[in-house]
Amino acid sequence: MRERNNIFGNIDFPLTGLYLLLVVLGWLNIYAAVYNQDYNSIFDITQSYGKQLIWIISSLFLGLLILLTDSRFFSTFAYLIYGFMIVLLLVVLGIGTEISGSKSWFQIGGFSIQPAEFAKFATCLAIAKFFSSQHLNLSLTKNKIIPLILMAIPSGLILLQNDTGSALVYGSFILVLYRMGLSGNFLLAGLLVVFIAISTLMAGTLFVVFLILGLAGLLLFFMKRNRKNIMSLIGLVILGIALTYSVEVGVEKMLGDHQKARINVLLGKTLDLKGAGYNVNQSKIAIGSGGFFGKGYLNGTQTKYNFVPEQSTDFIFCTVGEEWGFLGSTVVVALFILLLLRIVIVAERQRSDFSRVYGYGVASILFFHFMINIGMTIGLVPVIGIPLPFFSYGGSSLWAFTILLFIFIKQDVNRNALL
Repeated sequence: MRERNNIFGNIDFPLTGLYLLLVVLGWLNIYAAVYNQDYNSIFDITQSYGKQLIWIISSLFLGLLILLTDSRFFSTFAYLIYGFMIVLLLVVLGIGTEISGSKSWFQIGGFSIQPAEFAKFATCLAIAKFFSSQHLNLSLTKNKIIPLILMAIPSGLILLQNDTGSALVYGSFILVLYRMGLSGNFLLAGLLVVFIAISTLMAGTLFVVFLILGLAGLLLFFMKRNRKNIMSLIGLVILGIALTYSVEVGVEKMLGDHQKARINVLLGKTLDLKGAGYNVNQSKIAIGSGGFFGKGYLNGTQTKYNFVPEQSTDFIFCTVGEEWGFLGSTVVVALFILLLLRIVIVAERQRSDFSRVYGYGVASILFFHFMINIGMTIGLVPVIGIPLPFFSYGGSSLWAFTILLFIFIKQDVNRNALL
């Protein structure tokens, strides 16, 4: 079946409109975050908001280019695109520029490109391609392991670049596997892993080991004691204790001092308002000072006097909180939720497995970024340095999120042809 010619007649306008609205609001907040009366033109390309405008215009061009591309291109060359991004992740380890402690950037003139951002949509394509070729069958062990490998390769390479935040994003694809039929027991196991990890960091390894042994004793008392159940319980105890010790070793060996300090501040083990806890504390002050209606656009004192570091990038949401208040923050959060819901709705109406799985991947990545970034600014999760989609300053992230979303929009435009 030939693809429809009327691209713009078939485009999902609610989804595209939400994208454009978030991009414009993000640009206005970047301007507010770095506002300086000496540079009062929002179009001044010597300032970050002027550079962001260039990224926005080029992103719109990328989106248009994707809409004009044959839909089958992305499924046909999904593995090739993935492999190319893996090569870039390897190359940047060797010749990349180090920025903020992470060797994950290519410096091109006055601009920096981060391959880790683009590897997200490439991984999304590869996972969608794999599942579409397997007809969504997760009953086979290999169909569970291969997607995990596709996730682990870019994540591991990004960890080697010392960019823990971007590496963790790939864990969001677990939500895709769950939607494809992965047992809920895997999500439950994931929650138990998180519980053990947090308990170990807060109470210590020995306490958690005794806790696991105590819970195992209670289960042994109440459960049916046959050989299979006892062996399973012993296996779970061994895995739990191994995980407990691995958390301690992992934190000491894999995390930098600043990352360990941030975790300790988040867990309440230390109070360092001038060091590791400074960013989050200033962010919460800025958001809280906005009250219900906010101080007004360009009137944020915390913003204007640079009390919050990285306010145009990782902490852009505190600008929203201070100047737009609780009401404006709620509107922004609602827009993101509407975007995610719309992506899921559009994914559910896809007729091809590739488009549907890819849509779930888009929703998972955006959800992880949205949840973690806002969680960072209000002190609910550790500061791991990932951008708020379409809001945070940065060309790589805006390009990558635009490509990620518009590939999905293009798949939807021709959903009746992709069979």
